[in-house]
Amino acid sequence: MKVCIIPARGGSKRIPGKNLKMFIGRPIIAYAIEVAKQSSLFDRIIVSTDCQEIATVSRELGAEVPFMRPDAISDDYATTLDVLKHAIEWLVDNDDNPIDAVCCLYATVPFTRAKDLEDGLSLLDGDNTKYTFAATRFSYPIQRCIRINSEDSVEMFWPEHFSSRSQDLELAYHDAGMFYWGRPDAFIAGLPIFAPHSKVVQIPHFRVQDIDEPDDWIRAEMLYQILSQRGEL
Repeated sequence: MKVCIIPARGGSKRIPGKNLKMFIGRPIIAYAIEVAKQSSLFDRIIVSTDCQEIATVSRELGAEVPFMRPDAISDDYATTLDVLKHAIEWLVDNDDNPIDAVCCLYATVPFTRAKDLEDGLSLLDGDNTKYTFAATRFSYPIQRCIRINSEDSVEMFWPEHFSSRSQDLELAYHDAGMFYWGRPDAFIAGLPIFAPHSKVVQIPHFRVQDIDEPDDWIRAEMLYQILSQRGEL
């Protein structure tokens, strides 16, 4: 059995009501549920939430909410691994079908495509692979990044690369914050995701946008409309 788990708590601080906020005419969580359904990869699509309103909307959109998330893992300090461990253990106790793979799909990332999820699952086939996830390259060489110190002066993190050509520097990547595929035992054990037992689905950085602040939301809506018009979604 392959399971999609969408974490969606109700207590967002920086963007209140974030998981149900309208994004180009639809609750933003609708995009995650829809792409999970479109992929046809999952036997169950489950939303883990502590909010009755999110639960109601999620069910209307075609996802399951078979349990309400406990308060202990619904505050600002709860981690994604905490949420996944709880959901997987609930499934083990309440579903007789063995779980082959779990995909954590974030509720507020409307840029995820079904093909991304398919690619992630296909990479999760090696004996030593515990996780796969979406990642994208930094658009600027991190070796040439700078800091502003306590005296408001500029320092390079790596001064030895002051004269390095960009094309000579190793590419660096970061988590795209879209999804994590993993083996259920890895999630339950809390194995780190950014480790040699993981592989990445490379996402072009023009299709990656964090949505943490109100300004991010405006940028994301504009980007989504452009990508839709170009057939990139």
